Amino acid sequence: MEWLAIYLFLAICLLLMLGFPVAFTLAGTSLAFAGFAIIQGVLDSSYLWAMPERLFGIMNNQTLTAVPLFILMGVLLEKSQLAERLLSNMSQLMGNRPGGLAIAVIVVGALLAASTGIVGATVVTMGLISLPSMMQQNYRPTLATGVICATGTLGQIIPPSIALVLLGDVLSNAYHQAQLNMGIFSPEAISVGDLFLGAILPGLILVALYIAYVLWIAYRQPADCPAKPEPQRPSIAQLMAGLLPPIVLIMVVLGSILVGAATPTEAAGVGAFGALLLAWQYRQLSLATLQQALLSCTKISAMVFTILIGATMFSLVFRGLGGDELVQHAFNHLPGGRYAALAVVMLCVFLLGFILDFIEITFVVVPIVGPILLMMGFDPVWLGIMLAINLQTSFLTPPFGFALFYLRSVVPADIRSDVIYRGVIPFILMQLGMLILLSLIPGLATWLPQQVLGR
Repeated sequence: MEWLAIYLFLAICLLLMLGFPVAFTLAGTSLAFAGFAIIQGVLDSSYLWAMPERLFGIMNNQTLTAVPLFILMGVLLEKSQLAERLLSNMSQLMGNRPGGLAIAVIVVGALLAASTGIVGATVVTMGLISLPSMMQQNYRPTLATGVICATGTLGQIIPPSIALVLLGDVLSNAYHQAQLNMGIFSPEAISVGDLFLGAILPGLILVALYIAYVLWIAYRQPADCPAKPEPQRPSIAQLMAGLLPPIVLIMVVLGSILVGAATPTEAAGVGAFGALLLAWQYRQLSLATLQQALLSCTKISAMVFTILIGATMFSLVFRGLGGDELVQHAFNHLPGGRYAALAVVMLCVFLLGFILDFIEITFVVVPIVGPILLMMGFDPVWLGIMLAINLQTSFLTPPFGFALFYLRSVVPADIRSDVIYRGVIPFILMQLGMLILLSLIPGLATWLPQQVLGR
């Protein structure tokens, strides 16, 4: 029966690689295997009666309510052309020095990533508005495309990130299950706010590494990132008008969660309302714009929750077939102990990032391996940040990284794919270095939650 669980997982991976829809592949394949197992007498049909209760739990999950609100916040900020204003002001401020435009792209991309939390939206938006300016300023194409791709993936790790909201909810359930399995019947809890706090230092370190790399290129090879001739410096009022609104909005949303003044769902509602006000302030709020934003939000939210329902069916059948016990047995007998188990999980997640989005990996893989790793003694916040950075690196790695495909769809035809691939290599090395640093110094992820929340 346990091998049926492995065949189920492999069948789903194969079907996804062939291009079948994720949500229906997860649910349909799981039901087919469950039906076969019931006919063979190795699975009790009553086991599937738990599915309605799980669906009811999903629909009543207050944390997941934050997802459509954060999505609406990001879409409204995109429609308000905030990124164009930010990039224009920052590039004018820093354009008179080599590498200035690339640094402006990194700063604006980090702010946009924190605002939208969606990798694809950030990469496409920055590709459309910043790549033409960088090419016009005679930037080396590998540097320009590498900066845009790497900055776009910051949406995985910089809070308030949709990825961290979903990962926080799944890890919370995994941590609860792990403690119950260990006989702890008054389990501790972790929240999305814990993950947000844990992601701040690693996210800022990555931004600093990106900027340091650009400064090093500007020092060694200034011709690869030349200064803009005779830049028009914005006034202080113009700069503040472009920078303050998104920074204040992010600080209000993130700060209210971190200090415990609001739940992630309440903060997401404030963020969506604030984005609505910004769109109105910049005179970009029309009935057509609002309709487009709501339609886009509805489509993305429907996709997320449909995948979650399919993943819930997969998780139920996989566990009913004894797959979680098989995985736990395999991990317990790996040479090297818990660190070998962690290395195997990180490698599998990295490779799965080539064919699955972070939503599928969060809903399908983490519920299987999360409780096992947490039972081995790993800190849940540290594990969550490690997984987020790992996925961020996977989405950037050639030839299958999602960020590369997103940028490829908007770059001119004369910029070949190999140019983009070569451009992201230094940033991949920086992110791998961040993973190693986080492995050696777990406090980078756990210190801030301990200081603020006392966990």
